[in-house]
Amino acid sequence: MRRFDMRLPALVRVDGSQEFQTETQNVSARGVFFYVQRAVASGAKLEMTLTFPPHVTLTDSVRVRFSARVIRVEDPLPSARIGVAALIENYEFLRSNGAPDFLTALQREWKASN
Repeated sequence: MRRFDMRLPALVRVDGSQEFQTETQNVSARGVFFYVQRAVASGAKLEMTLTFPPHVTLTDSVRVRFSARVIRVEDPLPSARIGVAALIENYEFLRSNGAPDFLTALQREWKASN
């Protein structure tokens, strides 16, 4: 699976905790790598919202929210950030108001019926 070096703004919530901001380092169709300031356990569930800017989408900005599972945590050097790799398990495209768009709702309905 090809990884793309992309520094994208991201909002992250780990195991239902307080949401915080970070930036991705790379993204693939199945995963994401980013840095955090505090410890995250391998296996933890997280929710992340990414904003893909117009120069990436070649149209308007696109927001994607996904749920993922932490599969690797890199030990930090003293006073360094902690690297986190997460496997994307599910995703949805968001409208500008934060609600899922029609295509995402249709995908969810189709998945539930199959």
